[in-house]
Amino acid sequence: MRRASETTRARFRALFVQVSGFLPHPPPLRLLRLGALPLLLAAAGARGEWTNGVWCGHGLALHGDLKYPDGFTHFAYVNPDAPKGGTIRLEDEGGFDTLHPFIPRGAPPSPIAMSLPYETLTVNSEDEPFSVYGLLAGQIEMPTNRAWVAYRIRPEARWHDGRPVTADDAIFSLNALREKGLPMYRLYYKDVVSVEKLGERYVRFHFPTNEINPELPLIMGQLPILPAHGWAERDFSATTLDPPLGSGPYRISQVEANRFVVFERLTNYWGRDIGPCRGMYNFDTVRYDFYRDSTVAHEAFKTGAYDWHLEMSAKTWATGYDLPERDAGVLRCESFPSGRIAWMQGFVFNLRRPLFEDRRVRRAISLAFDFEWANRALFHGQYTRCRSYFGNSELEAKGVAEGGALQRLRDGKRAFPDHVPDEVFGPEFTPASTDTAGGERAHRLSVRRNLVEALGLLREAGWAPRAGDGRLVHATRKDAAGRPLEFDFEILLVQPTFERVALPLRLSLRRLGIEARVRTVDMSVYMNRILEYDYDMITGHWPQSESPGNEQRDFWHSISAGQKGSRNFAGIRNPAVDRLVEEVIRAPDRRSLVDACRALDRLLQWGHYCIPNWYLPFERIAFWDRFGYPPPTEKAGTLWTWWWVDAEKDAALAARRAAVRGK
Repeated sequence: MRRASETTRARFRALFVQVSGFLPHPPPLRLLRLGALPLLLAAAGARGEWTNGVWCGHGLALHGDLKYPDGFTHFAYVNPDAPKGGTIRLEDEGGFDTLHPFIPRGAPPSPIAMSLPYETLTVNSEDEPFSVYGLLAGQIEMPTNRAWVAYRIRPEARWHDGRPVTADDAIFSLNALREKGLPMYRLYYKDVVSVEKLGERYVRFHFPTNEINPELPLIMGQLPILPAHGWAERDFSATTLDPPLGSGPYRISQVEANRFVVFERLTNYWGRDIGPCRGMYNFDTVRYDFYRDSTVAHEAFKTGAYDWHLEMSAKTWATGYDLPERDAGVLRCESFPSGRIAWMQGFVFNLRRPLFEDRRVRRAISLAFDFEWANRALFHGQYTRCRSYFGNSELEAKGVAEGGALQRLRDGKRAFPDHVPDEVFGPEFTPASTDTAGGERAHRLSVRRNLVEALGLLREAGWAPRAGDGRLVHATRKDAAGRPLEFDFEILLVQPTFERVALPLRLSLRRLGIEARVRTVDMSVYMNRILEYDYDMITGHWPQSESPGNEQRDFWHSISAGQKGSRNFAGIRNPAVDRLVEEVIRAPDRRSLVDACRALDRLLQWGHYCIPNWYLPFERIAFWDRFGYPPPTEKAGTLWTWWWVDAEKDAALAARRAAVRGK
């Protein structure tokens, strides 16, 4: 599973606390893809050894050599001598009623928080294109045909109760997650044919030999390992507020449902001195306090109630930190660059609703969204419009389809002519725009142009304004009372700050005769409705990496459209999309992967499954000046798990704040 950075994941905690499932705690976050096997094995061989056609080593790299040799002491982007101690106070929104993040029941704290007690077999580095190193596993083995992968678990790896981590734990974890966990696990690990215990700490996962899935050997390294003995007399499918038993650097020391959860660092953590962990997890205590919504949380931050905040509101970033403490440097507001892929965020249509089955209708509603005005009037011009599901990468569909991507689209058109629109063979997809640079008159004309085009598409789909009140009604479809069906739907939100974006869209849709109700609900209601697909439109996003793979089934494939808790929010059931998803997963080399992703991107773009929103090429982080941190990485920016408390700054903070307020 490809994972966005911890800071990136935080921004959408409200939506993905449950839906996105478990995201393991190590901050190196991108899975490599086994795209070109000769390159991979050549790289691996430089750091490991071959025995009877099986490679054994401490890590794998997709391109070239691994940067870090066997026995490396720390990643270069952390401070190996960072002092331990102190507390970092963080915030979460809404509430929680379970500490079990692996099942489709209840609302746990954010994935970031709940990842702290757990570990995976491998961990990625943040300063290499795609490299992975053993975490729980000290050695990785794989044959040339990729028919299996084996992991030798480190003998020093321990659960918090002192018992060793074993092969039985890995086997239990796979079976429990596939049988009772979130639907994403069934999709993600569905191609694991069997798992075999070869020794007390030695486990092997077997894959199909008739259909090679190049990614599977690496995917298994991202399996969250859970204690078999910790669940021996407990129902894995039930929610619980009992602190979990893990093997990670932190364990829960205090918890009060819907209010706070406190993690304490284990001074005897088994992995504190191994290369993938040294210099990280420097705080003795990590505390998450829960706030009703982002507005309340922001006011609390300004009083010093918590220390570190990833700001998601452009308006708040531009105007909400105008405080004397900021002027004096006591409060820091920093933009940390991030070169991550710009994945899609948008208003998502639920195609399970008959209103949105017609692609022309979805396109028409998209034409009513005035991003340029919103960016200027609401976001202070900080954002760039999303247009691709793999933006800012070589996977992005640009220009006219060509080469392998074009051939895949042609094959899809022949096989499924009704599911591949002709537009995929034309110019590149560009979201509808308006003219805000040419003055008010030019802007009004461009808005009118878009709405006229939208009304034309709606008429083609059987909708027309009703005489008298202008409400959009269908020519043949009736409601339950036998009257012409009116076009109205609900935009479901969990963040009040998003209302200022949704309400202008509502007004624009009214000019077309469409009534769009905007409803903001609390976290528990929102999560229940998301899990049951009980919504017309929501805001959603799909995290991507430079090497997409099995997670694409959970995003777009027909098999996930009806599975409770999947990330196929739009309910896409398109055989042409399914076919391309499988080609992405089974791509034998990088060129094939790029072509398959570009074809998939184009088909998703012209499917109009969402109204594209926006993205930032950097992270906006506000924090009180009591921390030290290493320079940000080119790809991931910065993560709070690399930071530490600066004792001198921390001791002076209260006095500095008082001095500023006393002026």
